[in-house]
Formats: sequence, C-alpha cells, structure tokens
Amino acid sequence: MFDKEVYAERRRELLRRLEGQKGIILFIGNVEAPAQYRDNCYKWRQDSTWLYFFGLDEPRFAAILDLESGAETIYADDYTIDDIVWMGPMPSVQSLAEKTGIAASAPYAKAFEAVKEALAKGRKVHTIPPSRYYNEMLLGQLGIRQPSEALIRAIVSLRLVKEPREIELIDAACNLGYEMHTIARNGIRPGVIEQEIVGGMEAVTLQKGWGVSFATILTQHGEIFHCHSHEATVVPGKLMVVDAGAESNEHYASDFTRTYPTGGKYTPRQKDIYDTVLDCNEYAFSLIKPGIAYRDVHIAVAERMLEHLRDLGLVSGNPAEMASRGVAGLFMPHGLGHNMGLDVHDMEDLGEDLVGYDDDQTRSPLPGLHSLRMARKLVPGNVITDEPGIYFIPDLIRKWKADGTDRGCVNYSKLEEYFDFGGIRIEDDVLVTPDGARRLGARRLPVTTAEIEEAMKQNNG
Repeated sequence: MFDKEVYAERRRELLRRLEGQKGIILFIGNVEAPAQYRDNCYKWRQDSTWLYFFGLDEPRFAAILDLESGAETIYADDYTIDDIVWMGPMPSVQSLAEKTGIAASAPYAKAFEAVKEALAKGRKVHTIPPSRYYNEMLLGQLGIRQPSEALIRAIVSLRLVKEPREIELIDAACNLGYEMHTIARNGIRPGVIEQEIVGGMEAVTLQKGWGVSFATILTQHGEIFHCHSHEATVVPGKLMVVDAGAESNEHYASDFTRTYPTGGKYTPRQKDIYDTVLDCNEYAFSLIKPGIAYRDVHIAVAERMLEHLRDLGLVSGNPAEMASRGVAGLFMPHGLGHNMGLDVHDMEDLGEDLVGYDDDQTRSPLPGLHSLRMARKLVPGNVITDEPGIYFIPDLIRKWKADGTDRGCVNYSKLEEYFDFGGIRIEDDVLVTPDGARRLGARRLPVTTAEIEEAMKQNNG
C-alpha cells in the first residue's frame, strides 16, 4: 500500500470532480470465488478501482462516501476465532480502515443496509459497473441496475493520468516483463514443447511479483490473436509470437510482444514483413506526444503499413485513400494500442468507450479502426501500448475477396502465398511525457531482426 494520505487525497479529488452531485457512492471490493468448493478458490485478485481509492488487498470489503457530508465508512467483518484457527491472527477492520485514512468502520452487511436506507430516502446511489458476478448480484438485490456515468467519468479522468509513484511501479512491472520475455526467447528452439517455455517465463513473475498480468499468448499461429493453447512442438521455419506481461505485487501491469524466428533466423519473406511492422512501431512512437489523438496515430500507422505492403506487391493504390477505406484492417484487424496501469487493459471494465474516447469522438465503423480501444487526445501521464501487427488470416482474406471489401486494391493471388505465414506483432509500453514519450522499463527488449538473431544464437548451439 501507499501511505494513507495518497488514498485520502484521491478520494478528496474524486469528490471535487463530482461537485454538485448528490447522494452516496458505493464501492464494493471483490470477494473470493470458489473454484470447486468454498475453501478452494481461484487466485485472489482485488478490484482495481477499489485498490486505487482504498489500497486494501483483502476480500469482502465495501465503502460508502457521502457526496454531501463527505463522510467515509469502511465496511467489513472482523475475523472470528474459527477464521484465526486456519489463518492465524489477523488485523482488525478498524486498523485496516485507518491504513487507508478512514476513521469509521462497520460490519459488511451494514453497507447494504445503509444503501437501502439511502434509496428509501430518495437519495441517488452512485456505483460503477461490477466486474465480478457476485457484486453484480449484490447490486441487483439492491435494485441498482444502472451504473453512474458521472462517477465513471470522474474515476476515468483521475486514473488515466498516472501519478509518479504509479509510473515507478509500472516501470518495475516492465522490468519484470523484460525478464520473463528474455526467458521465453532463450527457450525457443525446435523440439521444445511450447508449454515448457510458458512455464519458465511465468515462473519468474511468481518469484518476483504477483504473476502474469493476463493469460500468456505464445504461439506459432500468430494469426490467432489470443491463442492460449501451448501444446504444440516448436518447429523450424515458423514465427513465434510471444505476447505476455507481468503484474507487480502492487498490481501494476506490463504488456510486451515480440515475434521470434523459431529456428533463430528470419527468412527473407519473414524479414520483409517484420521490418514493416517494426517501422510502424517506431513511427507510432515518434508521433506520440501531448495533444495528438491516438486515433490519428493509428490512422498514420495504417497509411505507413499500406505503403510498405504496396512496395511488397500485396496491395495497390494510394496509401492514404486505402487507409480511409479501412484496407489496413485486412492485415491489422485490431487497434494500435490500449491504456495500461492497474489492469493490462486499464479500466475497460468501466466501459471501453468512456475510457478510450473523448466526448467529441465516436467509434469508427472501418475495419481495424473499429477495434481501437484508445483514441483519446494524449496528455502527459497517459500510459499506452504501441502494438502494430500484420497477420495473414486465411478465412478473413477469403471473406474480403468474396465480399469485394477491398474494392480491387488487394492482390489476392499474391496473398495466397502467405496463407501459412502466421502473423507478426511488436509491442512496447509507452508513457506520454510533457515533451513527447518514453518507453517504459529500464531497457528495451531486443527488437530489430539483427538484435533478435544475435540474442537467439545460443538457442541453436
């Protein structure tokens, strides 16, 4: 936890941003979720908004902030002797409340009695969308069906700009991510089972942090964005996409992607596509600065990508015109990046458009751009990912050809040669600074083909 004044000031700032709103705010932390039976639970993870405002990394807590009086109360149950027999001596709820700068505490059930009382008096109860089903049921039982957009907007505006103390922790998570990716890269060689590589790289995140920040993607089928199957044997001549992140003990995330040649050397065709993706990654980074909309960075990268693909004979036409029609979406159906912080996709549980789009922006229907999670005008303190990719997805290519989506600018006969190619993605974590941007973490993972081939020499004797 940070010092209690950090959480107290965050809550005070939240109330300032909600000035004029009436009623109370109900925050509900997560509870443990049984995997098979009550005492055998899934790995514990606290709600990130709760962590941001209260810091208490324990299950079954709630809090109420009164928007009119400013009163704050923590709600939880003290452990019984039966609990202590199994878990040992535990701190009191009152002592934990004081660690987060709150003087008043009460039993857990009292929180919901207070909500019922407020509703009976006609007072508004502000909540955020629940990310866990248990909390959704609690709110349903209280008759609260709609989250408070005013509260969501206030929280998003606070959490989008990372404090220096948060940036330090994200840097540390990125350093741990560097270690896990180094282990993964060093483990790639023909004959190895993918699961062995995943086990090695995830081990270090448990040795030095909370674990992984999301389910590891490690696959020789890079055209499948979220491939979590790891039973395949590494074979030479393929591309291995490793998209993985570490989560610190304080629950801040990292998220890197690199694409490696399974035999240690890129083929000429692989190198052409890889260098195109790397150029797009570098180009995006060069554009990131306060005042530019990340949607505009995505569009600029799409044009750059299409220019390269035109030079390779895969498309024909004016890159800007093709980008304006969404042609880049055939090759990169996802957006350029997303927010990152206490979650790897920070705050998206609060509503992706409310988090990623300014009020004067609407989500585009264009392929690829439609999936952009972060479109906002950038400000110092934003933490975002820079992750362009090129993928050859046979089913998508066939559909575009059948539907005529490209309007004649895609060379489908040439694309058929890439049906067994897979995909390439390169991802870095980036902080927007007052005068531009910097990549997070003490070092950057090897990223050029020459750097990667040199780093992988030891893998193949």
